[in-house]
Amino acid sequence: MSQTPAKSEIETSTIRAISLRLIPYLVLAYFFSYLDRVNLGFAALTMNAELKFTPLIFAWGAGIFFIGYFIFEVPSNLALEKFGASRWIARIMVTWGIISGLMATVSGEWSFYILRFLLGVAEAGFFPGIILYLTYWYPAEYRARFLAAFAIAVPVSTVIGAPVSGLLLGLDGAMGLKGWQWLFVIEGIPSVLLGIVSWFYLTDRPDKAGWLTAEQKAWLAAKLNAENTAKQAATHLTLGQALTSPKVIALSLIYFGFVGALYGMQFWLPQIVKAFGLTNAQTGFVTAIPYLFGTVAMILWARHSDATRERVAHVGGPLLLTALALGVSSYISDPTTTMIVLTIAAIGVFCTFAVFWTLPTAWLSGTAAAGAIALINSIGNLAGFGGPFLIGWIKEATGSTSMGLLVLSLLPLAAGLLVFLGGHETKTEFAAAKQ
Repeated sequence: MSQTPAKSEIETSTIRAISLRLIPYLVLAYFFSYLDRVNLGFAALTMNAELKFTPLIFAWGAGIFFIGYFIFEVPSNLALEKFGASRWIARIMVTWGIISGLMATVSGEWSFYILRFLLGVAEAGFFPGIILYLTYWYPAEYRARFLAAFAIAVPVSTVIGAPVSGLLLGLDGAMGLKGWQWLFVIEGIPSVLLGIVSWFYLTDRPDKAGWLTAEQKAWLAAKLNAENTAKQAATHLTLGQALTSPKVIALSLIYFGFVGALYGMQFWLPQIVKAFGLTNAQTGFVTAIPYLFGTVAMILWARHSDATRERVAHVGGPLLLTALALGVSSYISDPTTTMIVLTIAAIGVFCTFAVFWTLPTAWLSGTAAAGAIALINSIGNLAGFGGPFLIGWIKEATGSTSMGLLVLSLLPLAAGLLVFLGGHETKTEFAAAKQ
């Protein structure tokens, strides 16, 4: 077995400088992005009853976000490539923060649908934009661990956000506002403030980074240019070819199965936990438990995938675990056992998330990468409508979420099988990209 070459001093210092400058800030931005997207699950604990929302109305409102997200995802990511990360990410964050705060003005079914749709339009492009943005700064061998570091904001947003959201509901009646209204207002403000900071803080490209030395810029440019040249020589993909590539379509369907499980749990778990007979504050803390374990598993799984340089089993295996856990949970009524099984499902979900995005970035670059990443994310996120809607529709028909979880388990099951069916080609390409 060959030894890994020692890193040069210039390489080590460059990666360290980039990581200290970008990763903490991007994780914080994504934390509030994700919190503003899913805090609806906690608002529903009191909002649904006060506004007389049925499970189906709630499911439509939760899911319609992803329709707006889907329509504007690819154009938004191409705009980031054209206008630069600092301006475009600032625009996204300010608009979604304002609209998230305006959710406090919801007074009925249609205002609920309209604001959720507009929130999806506003946020479209943020996550794939950051994935693309990180490819401007990190060579392939570093990309996996820092993609996972960025994505950790998803489970952490619930580990911290769930208890906070539960406590904010306790502000009910303060200054004449309901607790769920305070939740939307208070959790929307940081996004606006961070968006303004992004305009000045983020650097569009390495050659504009005044915080890197000339030697660091030169090393990074040479490394990234060599990788992009190799990828273009191997694939020759235009934007159009990337968007219609069978590989991109397959990755989109795999991501669809993952996202369905993620948001099906995310939007309905607070209500499942609340049904155990807990207070709103207790519901917040208990809901955080699966995501705490998911956070730890996500870090360890990404490191293991990097160490073994294996991706297929590291994406497909957790998807099948999630499917199994969701299916089993539908047959359980005991609260403690239910939480254990749903914690296993969350571990599977976040282990998948830790590794998935290393696949498309291994063989695409430039505008083709921007379009393909956005397409995968937008098609996948349509399941953000399908997953919550499935559970809401079945709950309204049966009065229980159990059968909804069983049906939901079919999405990660199909995705996991698709990973393994197409795994040989993906594994070969990834290995080639690592040479």
